[in-house]
Amino acid sequence: MTTPTDTSTPALTDFESRLAELDAKHLVRTRRVVEAKDGPRLQVDGQAMLSFCSNDYLGLAQHPALIRAAQEAAAQFGVGASSSAMLSGHEAPHDALEHELAAFVGLPRALYFGSGYLANVGLLPALVGRGDAVFSDALNHACLIDGVRLSRAESRIYPHNDLDTLAHQLAASNAPRKLIVTDAVFSMDGDIALLPELLALCERFDANLLIDDAHGFGVLGPDGRGTAAHLGLRSPRLIYMATLGKAAGCAGAFVAGEAPTIEWILQRARTYIFATSTPAMVVQAVRASLQVIAAESWRREHLTRLIARLRAGTAVLRWEHPASSTAIQPLIIGGNQQALDVMAALRTQGLWVPAIRPPTVPAGTARLRISLSAVHTEAEVDRLLAALRQS
Repeated sequence: MTTPTDTSTPALTDFESRLAELDAKHLVRTRRVVEAKDGPRLQVDGQAMLSFCSNDYLGLAQHPALIRAAQEAAAQFGVGASSSAMLSGHEAPHDALEHELAAFVGLPRALYFGSGYLANVGLLPALVGRGDAVFSDALNHACLIDGVRLSRAESRIYPHNDLDTLAHQLAASNAPRKLIVTDAVFSMDGDIALLPELLALCERFDANLLIDDAHGFGVLGPDGRGTAAHLGLRSPRLIYMATLGKAAGCAGAFVAGEAPTIEWILQRARTYIFATSTPAMVVQAVRASLQVIAAESWRREHLTRLIARLRAGTAVLRWEHPASSTAIQPLIIGGNQQALDVMAALRTQGLWVPAIRPPTVPAGTARLRISLSAVHTEAEVDRLLAALRQS
């Protein structure tokens, strides 16, 4: 006999009330259905839109060479890896890609993960644990924050790019292993971390430096080799992580560094050991992407021009536009509802620019996050600027 459900109990009504609280604070998020893509030109819920919300910074997600590589690999290897890498899922394309990624960023060895989130929540518990100490920038991405929590190491948060506070925290720590963790390019502000200074602190206090270059890889540095290359950094203390679903236009992520470090991560990262391997069709697309990134420098050059054009146009707007030389260009609106209103006004003109609200950004700094791509045109940037002037 079944017992009738009592819908008045707190356990069953809790989520409804909590959702109502989110709604009252203008923090409910909504997914949109994208039906077709032509670079930044999309069909969204049936409406033609020009997108400024993609992380496809080089416009490679629909590149013919990447599509062809994926199609050929699907025919040869199928559409699923069918196993973890530690069993039978580490196929020849995976092995080749890891060697190519290491060579691309100029480090001895690399390890490929299924996503950036999987990489970071696996990396941190592999690198540090109870009794160790992690020093994390206050504006780090959620996956780094979650990785720190999962590591169970002592966590110290330093204000964004505040080297003095970080130095005091390092000096006060007696932990046997110290790890500084930072985004290389911060995902909501677009600014670049003070990596040379952070590496100098690592030398001074015998720490290692883990950088998440999700938004710099492919865009910054010679041939798009990333933020570390852009700043000329080389050190055995550097552990370099980057994603392949943004500028590379594919999926996955990798970590690169000294060979013993990467071997230890392979042996200890649970999100690598216990996850089904990424299909070879994706891996082959990434390999094709590395070739395009290095060969088609015009994409980065055009993107640089678009960034300058946008910043020149936003200088006259009423909103704060923090300094950023990267494809991420935030406009700080302030209130949650106000940011949503500006986003809605742009949508009526066929422009998709996302409003970013807490907890993704600090309270009171709701913003439009404009992201530019090499497949935008100057006329499209001008169209966005005209619409912003009217909003």
